Amino acid sequence: MVDWEVTATTIFCETVNDEVTLIIKPGGPVICTGRQKYENAGKEAGKVLKQKSKVSGKQLKCIGENCAELKQYRSKMLGEK
Repeated sequence: MVDWEVTATTIFCETVNDEVTLIIKPGGPVICTGRQKYENAGKEAGKVLKQKSKVSGKQLKCIGENCAELKQYRSKMLGEK
């Protein structure tokens, strides 16, 4: 059993070409600041992603709940295999 209340880490997310923070509570879902910003990108965030996509030469898009980084972080913090 985990003995912490909340933990967070900042990573570089390749899918949105930006730093994001992953936050988790024991037994709870992982919250990603990049997902909040980019998954349903508003006008401004959409414009930023479009510009970054053009510069990087690849389509940048938040993949939401299917994100491998989210799943790995949650498994690691909750001690799952």
